[in-house]
Amino acid sequence: MNLNKKILHIVFGLWTLIVYSQSGLNAFLKPSDSLIKSRRNAVIISETALGTVSLLALNELWYADYPRSNFHTLDDTNEWLQMDKLGHVYSAYQLGRVGADVLNWSGVSEKNQLIYGGTLGFTFLTAVEILDGFSEEWGFSWGDMAANATGTGLFIGQELLWHEQRITMKYSFHRTQYASQRPDKLGDGLAEEFLKDYNGQTYWLSVNIQSFFKKSKIPTWLNVAFGYGADGMLTGQDEPENNLFQNQNRVRQFYLSLDIDLTRIKTNSHVLKTVFALFNTIKVPFPTMEFNEENGISFHGIYF
Repeated sequence: MNLNKKILHIVFGLWTLIVYSQSGLNAFLKPSDSLIKSRRNAVIISETALGTVSLLALNELWYADYPRSNFHTLDDTNEWLQMDKLGHVYSAYQLGRVGADVLNWSGVSEKNQLIYGGTLGFTFLTAVEILDGFSEEWGFSWGDMAANATGTGLFIGQELLWHEQRITMKYSFHRTQYASQRPDKLGDGLAEEFLKDYNGQTYWLSVNIQSFFKKSKIPTWLNVAFGYGADGMLTGQDEPENNLFQNQNRVRQFYLSLDIDLTRIKTNSHVLKTVFALFNTIKVPFPTMEFNEENGISFHGIYF
């Protein structure tokens, strides 16, 4: 056999393997029309294990660095211009969506998807809130609990009302100058800043236009997005800590932009549908109009 034929055989073999693997993965990711107990049990075991490991890790890696206390509550609703509360809304919404999706994949009924999957975020974040309650540094926050309930309600309410998510909660982030001034609170490095620097975070309500105008010729994937962010924050409240961080110029920011609902892009590939669902948690960068009380209206060519 000459070299060219060998290469053709190798290429054909690799192509066959790739196609077969994709076909198998596609079949595996396809949601079931009826209950598959093995899938459901795997989902329950996996979620329980991941939730337990996550809470244990938080307890050891986060709370262990601070003194314990008796269970107590605190009122932090006025901190960080409510950016932390929107983080709770977003987390509860997205965890509930994932919880319902994996149960749908298992063939669980729509009712049980909402009862046991849609409340996943609220359940997990309540456990985190209880850990906060026993930490001297923080405390159990009823404001956080209200935000968790809002995120869960946003997901479940739409499923009950429309049987689809017409309004999706999304997130975007850009680095700011503030993290370097207070890395202990706002993050040291991109990975921490992504989670901690409220100045660079924007939370969006991404509204699918065509879902409200079913007979229109508007692309099914086109959304209009309304965002909220804040800037100039080095402390939770507008006051110095230990006579430091006195020169803060805290401002609320409101945004209007376009977005894409990746889950509404038509495809028969369940692999792509899964990828689209994962990335649909992040807003697609687009030209954006911003309004704030300090500068009025301004425009961003591309906003993250």
